Amino acid sequence: MPEHIEVILRSITSFSLLLIGTRILGKQTISQMTMFDFVATISLGAISANLAFNTSIKVHHTIIAFSIYVAIILLIAIISLKNRKGRKFLAGDPTIVIQNGKILEVNMNKMRYALDYLNQQLREREVFDIEEVLFAIVETNGTLTVLKKPQFRSVTRQDLMIAINPEQKLPIELIMDGEIIKENLEQNNLSFSWLESELKKRNLTKHEVLYAVLAANGNMYVDKYKDHIHSPMDQE
Repeated sequence: MPEHIEVILRSITSFSLLLIGTRILGKQTISQMTMFDFVATISLGAISANLAFNTSIKVHHTIIAFSIYVAIILLIAIISLKNRKGRKFLAGDPTIVIQNGKILEVNMNKMRYALDYLNQQLREREVFDIEEVLFAIVETNGTLTVLKKPQFRSVTRQDLMIAINPEQKLPIELIMDGEIIKENLEQNNLSFSWLESELKKRNLTKHEVLYAVLAANGNMYVDKYKDHIHSPMDQE
């Protein structure tokens, strides 16, 4: 077999293996990762990469190694799920870096967590004054969780005693790319005639609609293919 054909086939196999492995391990592997998830993902990526282009390694050897890694990672994930100590050992503990507006330098030094990075993370959470922070915690996946002091928190409807309409369900996608999503209509006891009548109220047909979604409050959002915007803001 020509070498370039072999590399093509191995690359397809490698990608398929990585996709299958990720599906088996679940969404945790591709979300914000803990240290264990990071090591596991790098290892699987390295094995897959070698399968794709390293023709000196036999395909079945690489597949065996990949399968063993997936099995080990899955086993450790199950142990972590069942055992709190195991989970703590693999993922570590959250670390408090700000308490009552004061930076805890000792905790930051233990993690080698720089002040510049702390300030960046705070700004991303719309905090520009450290004195506003009651607690800031670096989670096991590296993200920063911030709890502001009560006087700096956003006011809610509950604080103002404003009545709200209860919402019991998620928004329902009805049309996407001009096609009606039949499953969503059936699962939510909505009929085609109801949808057509809603579109008629807006003088539309389904083919004119790019996206339509029924919000939890009962209102329907509709976006058309032709928006008649002459000067789009995203033009360069």
